[in-house]
Amino acid sequence: MVIRTKKIQIVMKKFLNYSFYLSLLVLALTFTSCQDEFEQLPEEDGQEVIVASSVTAKLMERTSSNDGSYDNIVDRASCFAINFPYTVNVNGLEITIDSKEDLHLIEKIFDEFEIDDDILEIIFPIVITTADYTEIEINSKDDLRAIAEKCIEGGDDDDIECIDFVYPITLYTFDVNNQETGSVVIEGDRHLRHFFAGLDENDLISIDFPVTLKLYDGTKITVHSNAELAMTIEDAKEMCDEDDDNDHNDDDFTKERLDNYLVECPWLIHEVERDTQLQNDQYFEYVMNFMEDGNVKVKDRQGNSLMGTWSTRVSDRGILLKLEFDVLVDFTLEWIVYEIGEGRIKLYAEGGNRIIMQRGCDIINDDPTTLREILKECSWIIKKVKVDGEEIKRLLGFEFKFMPEGVITLSSGDVVSEGSWEITTNEQGRLVMAITMGQEPGVSFEWPLSDLRHDRLRFEIPGTDYELILQRDCEGNDDGDVPEIRNVMMAGDWMVAHYSEGDIDQTDVFAAYTFGFGAEHVLSATLGETGPALLGSWRILRNSDGHLKVYLNLGDQDPLGELTDDWKFVSITADRIELKDISGGDGTISTLVFEKK
Repeated sequence: MVIRTKKIQIVMKKFLNYSFYLSLLVLALTFTSCQDEFEQLPEEDGQEVIVASSVTAKLMERTSSNDGSYDNIVDRASCFAINFPYTVNVNGLEITIDSKEDLHLIEKIFDEFEIDDDILEIIFPIVITTADYTEIEINSKDDLRAIAEKCIEGGDDDDIECIDFVYPITLYTFDVNNQETGSVVIEGDRHLRHFFAGLDENDLISIDFPVTLKLYDGTKITVHSNAELAMTIEDAKEMCDEDDDNDHNDDDFTKERLDNYLVECPWLIHEVERDTQLQNDQYFEYVMNFMEDGNVKVKDRQGNSLMGTWSTRVSDRGILLKLEFDVLVDFTLEWIVYEIGEGRIKLYAEGGNRIIMQRGCDIINDDPTTLREILKECSWIIKKVKVDGEEIKRLLGFEFKFMPEGVITLSSGDVVSEGSWEITTNEQGRLVMAITMGQEPGVSFEWPLSDLRHDRLRFEIPGTDYELILQRDCEGNDDGDVPEIRNVMMAGDWMVAHYSEGDIDQTDVFAAYTFGFGAEHVLSATLGETGPALLGSWRILRNSDGHLKVYLNLGDQDPLGELTDDWKFVSITADRIELKDISGGDGTISTLVFEKK
C-alpha cells in the first residue's frame, strides 16, 4: 500500500508538472495572440506598424463608417442614407428634401396629429450612400426594400457612432520589409474608408500619433499608441444610444435614463392640454423641478411653489410618468412618455391630454453675468420677432449690438436706433433680457430666455404670443464661402428670373425690378429703368444648424414684401443665385432665382 501510494504521488507530480507547463504554453499563446491584435512591429525609430486586417484597423474603419440612421424616418434603414436632394410625398404633400434640416418638416407633419395613419412615398429614382460610402442608384421601392433588409438594426451593426476622429490625421504605408513607402493626410471619414478600401488585408500601415477623438458628448480624448487607440474606441462604442431604429420620435429610452434626465435640470412647461382643452395661457412657462426623493416642485409665474410627487414605471405601452398634485389637477395623471429629444419631453394620455416640457438647465437659476458676456461678444441678428401673434417682418435681419454700460443699438445698415438693455432674473429664477428702445417699440419688452445655444438665443414672454429669436454674427468668423458668395452678389445688378410658391409661378410680379446688393447690408429694388428705389437690407449668415441663410428684407408691403424672409442658400454662380424657403405653416416650398442683368 505504501509503495502504491508513492507511485500515485509520482504520477500525480508528473501530471501536475505537465499541466503547469501546458498552462504556461497556453498563456504564452494567449499573450502572443493579444499582441497580434495590434500587430506591433517595433522599428528603429519606434514607429508602431499594424496590419490592415488587425483589430485596431477594423475599429478605425467602423468608426469612420457612414451613419445612415439620421434619415430613418424616410428609408427605414440605418446602414445607408439617401443623397440630397430628393423628393417625397408626405400625407399627400410633395416635399423636396435638400438637407437634414428638412427631415424635421416630415416629422412635424407626422406629429401634427398624435394618432393617425402617416403615409410617406419616395419619388424614385434616388441615390443612396452605404456605410463604406459606395453610391448606388435605386429605381424602385422593391429595390430599396431589398437593400434595407440587409441592414442590422438596433445598434448591433458595425458602425461605431459614439466616437469620431478629429481630422486631419496622417497614415504611413510600408512594404513587406517594413520600409516606409508613402504617407497620406486623411481629411475625413469618407477619405479614411476609401484609404482602407485600397489596402490588401496584409498591407502594413502606421499612424502618426498623437491622434484626437471626440466622444458623442463633445469630450475630446488624445491617444498616443495603437493599443491606446483600440482601447479608447472599444470603451466608447457602447456609451451612447446609436438610435438605429425607425422610431422618429426617439422614444427608445430606459426607465433609468428617463429618471436621470428628469432630475438633471428644471423643466419649463410649454404646452398643456387636458380633456381636449388647451390650457397654455394658464400654465405656459411654469417651471417644474423633479427631485430624486420622488417629490416635484412647480413654480408659477409669480414664483409660488406647488408641491407634488412623481414616479415612473415600465408598461406594455412604454414608460409611464405618474404625477400627483393636490392643486394642479390638470397635471395629475399617469402619462405615456411619448417622445424625448432635442431638450424636450412630450407626455401623452388618451382622451386628449398632453404636456410638452423643455429643459431649462442654462436659463433658470443661472448667473446673469454669463448671458451678459455672451451678448457683448458679437452682434446678434433678428431671425424672428413676433408681437401679440403678429410677426414683424420689417425687422428681419436687423442687427443688435449689446455694448457696455447698458447701451444697445439696432440697425439695418443705414438706420441706427439706440436704447438700453439689462439682464435680470424673474420670480421663477429665469434669465430675462430687458430692452428699452423708444424708436422701436416692437422689441421694447422684458424677454424671458427660453433657449440658449452658443450661436442662437430664443426669448418668449409667458402666457403671450411674443417671441424673439436672435442669431449670432461675429466679425472675422465668416467661413471661406461666405465672403465669396457676398462678393458675387455685390458684383452687379440682378433680376428675378424665377419666383414660385409651391406650384404657383409668380415670376412676372417682379419682372420690372432691378436688385442691387450693396455695401453696409443695403439692398435696393428699383422699378423700371428710372423708377423709385426701395431700400432694404440683406446679409448672409451660417445658421446654428450649419446651413447658409440669405436674409432679405424689403419690408412687408406687397409685392416686394413677398421676398422678405431668411432664405436657405442653394447654389450660386457668377450669373445665377438660387434660394429656397419652406413655409412653417403648410410646408409650401418657395423658390427664388436671381440672374445677373
